[in-house]
This record gives sequence, C-alpha cells and structure tokens, in this order.
Amino acid sequence: MKKKSTMKAAWGTRVAALAACAIIAACSQGGAQEKGASKAPPGDGAVPVSAIAVAPRPVPIAFEAVGRAEGSREVQVRARVAGILEAQLFTEGDTVKAGTPLFRIERAPFEIELQQARAQLAQETARKELAEQELERLKRLADRRAISQKEADQAASLARQSAAAVQLAQARVRQAELNLSYTTVKAPISGITGRALQSVGSLVSPGNDSAVLTAMTRADPIWVRFALSEAEYARLKNNASAGSSEPTGIEVKVQTADGTPYPEAGRLNFAGSTVDEATGTVQMRAALPNPRQQLLPGQYVRVQVIAGSQEAIVVPQSAVLQDQSGRFVWVAGPDGKAAQRPIRAGSWVGNDWVVLEGLQPGDLVIVDNLSRLRPGTPVQVQKPRNS
Repeated sequence: MKKKSTMKAAWGTRVAALAACAIIAACSQGGAQEKGASKAPPGDGAVPVSAIAVAPRPVPIAFEAVGRAEGSREVQVRARVAGILEAQLFTEGDTVKAGTPLFRIERAPFEIELQQARAQLAQETARKELAEQELERLKRLADRRAISQKEADQAASLARQSAAAVQLAQARVRQAELNLSYTTVKAPISGITGRALQSVGSLVSPGNDSAVLTAMTRADPIWVRFALSEAEYARLKNNASAGSSEPTGIEVKVQTADGTPYPEAGRLNFAGSTVDEATGTVQMRAALPNPRQQLLPGQYVRVQVIAGSQEAIVVPQSAVLQDQSGRFVWVAGPDGKAAQRPIRAGSWVGNDWVVLEGLQPGDLVIVDNLSRLRPGTPVQVQKPRNS
C-alpha cells in the first residue's frame, strides 16, 4: 500500500508539472502573438484624395515675360541761369503739379540787369522820338528845296537806326525779364520729384553738371518695357485687329516680384519694328494706370500679354509639383492607384496652370494629400469634379 501511495504522489507531481509548462507555453505564445501584432505593418488602406476630371475649356492666349517699369515721362530739372541756389521749395519725393516752384536762385543780379535793360530802352526810345521829329522837319525843308536831298536822306536813315536800336533794347529787356523768371525753377511736368542733387548755397551754372538740380517722373500712367521672342511676336501679331499694322486690342497684366497680381490691366502702346540680333527678341511697351503709385519706376514685374483665347486643359497651381525632371501632377488611374504624370505647363490663368502636354481629357488629377502619395499608392477619390 505504501508503494502505491508513493507512485500516485509521483504521478500527480508529474501531471502538475506538465500542466504548468502548458500554461507557461500558452502564455508565452499569447504574448508573442500580441507583440507580433503590435509590430505587424498596417494594412494597405487607400489614401482619400480629391480629384478633378480635366477637360479642355477656353483660356486666354498668353505670353509671359519679365518687364521693368518706367515713368511715362522722365525729365531732368535744370538751372537755366548761373547763380547761388538760395532755397529748395519742395520735399523730396513729393507729387507736384506742373509749374510748382522747386528752387530759387539768387535774384538780385538779374533784377539789376533788368533795370539796366529798361533804362537802355528808355534812352533808345527818346533818341528814336528825336530822330523822327528831326526827320519831319527836314522833310518839309526838302520839299521846299531849302536843304539838300542828302540831308533829308541822312535824317531818314538816322530815324530808321533809332527804331532798330529801340527794338534791340526791347529784346534785351525781354531777355532780362526771362532770366529773372528763370531764378524760380519750376516743375516742367506733373509727377514725382526725385532727390535734390544740389544743396542750398551751391553755385549752379547751366554750362556744367551743377545745372541738374533734380529729376521728375510721371508714374500715372506707368510704362512697362519687356521683350517677346520672334515666334511669340508673330503669334501676337496674328491676333491683332484686322487691318492694323501693329498688335492692338491686346491686354497686358503684371505681377509684382512677390507674386501679387496688379489690379489694373494695361494696353500695348509700342511694338518694335526690328528684331534684336543678339537676343532674337522684339521690344514691347505697355501703359498701365497707376493712380495709387503701386508700381514704381525701375521695378521689375512679371508680364502677361493676353491676345484672344484658345481651348486648353488647366489644373490648379497647387496640384502642380516640380522635381529635378520638371513639373508633374498626380493622377488617379483606372486601377485606383496614384501615378506621376510629367506635364509641360504653359502660362498661368488666375490660380491655374495651362497644361500644354501630358494630360488627356477625362484624366483625374489629384489636388490634395499630395505629400502622402507615392507611385502605385492606392487612392480613394472622393467626389470627382470637373476642372
């Protein structure tokens, strides 16, 4: 009996040990499964995206160029008489009207000159009157043959010389008056004044560089100069008004350096008649309203010349990306996967790019979640819309 009890006890201990091992193994497998589950890669879920179904639509025929603004009138303000600069009568950068006094040059020497000229005129006028009176007396005597004809002729000649001397004196008075008026230097045009180039107290003279006192620019309207290639100019001219020798009825828009569209559109007012041999371009110029002086002379701008319209595919600028190979867009293929599509972009139309090559009507161009896309990424297009 004692031997049987011992065997039962040993068997029970073995069974308990096996059970414990089984429990430990089960626990280890469960932990491994949970750990494996935590390390398992996520499922290949489709990326939700928005897309547009592209289709041709009318867009402007546009040409782009880099241009530079300049004043529609730019003049130098010069001293026309020599003298000491006594006063500056404007604030640099002011907008002034034509005829506004800008500088004053010392007046006293010219006032004296004018007085001398007037005195000389008075003398010559008195001589002329005396010569005319003498001529009248001698003519009567000559008619009675009381004097020789030679004396009468000499009196007539003296009267004519006196009349000429009066005219010369009058011209000198006018010149003196003009010189005196030049001591007040006035704005020749309406526009924006530049910085003063001569300081008060300086001696200025019309015969040297000191004559240039400042510069003025008319910036409304403002002109923008740019150039188009020979091929672009030919296309532009083909869209000119019938019977016109130069492109007309063409709209010009500009953007500033920071990409801000300028609110006012302009018109061409000059098209070159020759092609630059060095660059192969034709010089152009447009005039734009500039009432608030938003464009400044010398400023570089991005120019867009619009001449008619054409059918083309457009996509939002936000959908167009660029890498070392050039511009591209993401499209949603028939297999529900994203694909990279190289494109050749043309001009910009508002917030859209004109696509010249790379897309076909009906292509679904993805417009958001672009950073999550890779070639072959499954996508789920949410409510496709037309471009």
